[in-house]
Amino acid sequence: MNTAGELLRVQNIDAEYVTQPGDPPVYAVDDVSLNLQRGEVLGIAGESGCGKSSLASVLALNARPPLYVSRGTMCFEGSPISLVEQRDIPREWRGKLLSLLPQGAMNALNPTLRVRDLAVDVIRAHEPGITRSAAIARAADRMQQLGLPPRVLESYPHELSGGMRQRVVAAVSTILNPKVLIADEPTSALDVSSQRALVTMLKDLLAREFIAGIIFISHDLALLSNIAHRIAIMYAGQILETAAVDRIICDPQHPYTRALIGSVLAPERKRSKGRIQGIGGAPPDLRYPPAGCRFNPRCPLAMDLCREQPPPGVHCTNGSTASCWACTPAEVRLEGVAS
Repeated sequence: MNTAGELLRVQNIDAEYVTQPGDPPVYAVDDVSLNLQRGEVLGIAGESGCGKSSLASVLALNARPPLYVSRGTMCFEGSPISLVEQRDIPREWRGKLLSLLPQGAMNALNPTLRVRDLAVDVIRAHEPGITRSAAIARAADRMQQLGLPPRVLESYPHELSGGMRQRVVAAVSTILNPKVLIADEPTSALDVSSQRALVTMLKDLLAREFIAGIIFISHDLALLSNIAHRIAIMYAGQILETAAVDRIICDPQHPYTRALIGSVLAPERKRSKGRIQGIGGAPPDLRYPPAGCRFNPRCPLAMDLCREQPPPGVHCTNGSTASCWACTPAEVRLEGVAS
């Protein structure tokens, strides 16, 4: 990993879905802070419904009603950007600074357009002065660089396999060489071989410096362990633990992280003999999140303090950062009880 400097930092993001008048909002993203180093792949993992895709929309500067960003800043290579007024963000930032690789390739491709025409539309939307022939040439060159067959450009989406469609979406999403690619569960509908091909392509994009960093969102921890440098564990709209991938997998600190890893069938020799256990209970209703730690109703280590006050983020002995009272030094817990 090239660690020549911090590429992206987001701080204190709050985003909620506002539906019917009088109904409480759905707090999909709650006080989330993250950073991404140049050349890094940051994985974000968690159960379905924990707010991962909502966070992806915010980070890609693509939040639209009924999703509203009420707080948060993004610092891009040292330059601050307010995330609250996303309508005021220049259009050219979407696609050139940050680009979204969505899940569901068929929904991302216009079934009436050839891949060639889609690529041309993307390029000319940001570079109006470029000729059509030059845009096609650039698209053909990118497809060749990424190992996609020439026939892809002349194909309609329905003429391509699901795995090939998703690789085409990845190629088109990065054709403007964005600094950061936000991949929102891009492998969720793919078979194992197609997943491997897409992951290989994303690694190639990073190695060739077509993009400078990737935020890869997935519920698949085994997949993230093969592509990510660090993993952030998300639950009920919040980040509960962040660490290097080997520490998350082999030495998780937060009880939710341990439960999440324990519920996954893993091929590693150290874990392959362990019994798979599901996580008891269900994620909370984000309209009415529980007081204290969001995970406390399902946590086997929950204390009274966990049900009363949100835990602080602490640096653990293994180098991870976890928001958990059980990971917090005793003197800090006593201060929490006193307050």
